Amino acid sequence: MTVANWIESIAGSFEQKKQYKRHSARIDSLPEPYDTAAKAVLRYLNYSSGLTDGATLVTMVGDLADLWERAALDGTPVREIVGDDPVDFAETFVRAYTGKHWIDKERARLTEAIENAEREQR
Repeated sequence: MTVANWIESIAGSFEQKKQYKRHSARIDSLPEPYDTAAKAVLRYLNYSSGLTDGATLVTMVGDLADLWERAALDGTPVREIVGDDPVDFAETFVRAYTGKHWIDKERARLTEAIENAEREQR
């Protein structure tokens, strides 16, 4: 295993990081008020999504950039994009992206612990 492969196995793909940065730059370059809204949604998704799958995360951020670029181009009001509840919008948006989540590991750990306890009880 090369050093680059080892680093990527620990920290994720360099190419995915580049793609993520390109998509983030697209969001940063949106005109007001779209940049403020898109950055707020992205921040929420980064904290709440729990995604650990780099490819899924990159796709999601790219799609988010596409959505807000289209809205800016069309002049769509921000509220028409996010609706009355921006949290619901963000959580609905992220549900479209299936991939590995940090909680998956804990779910598996809990299931295994209960199964082990059940075996010990027999």
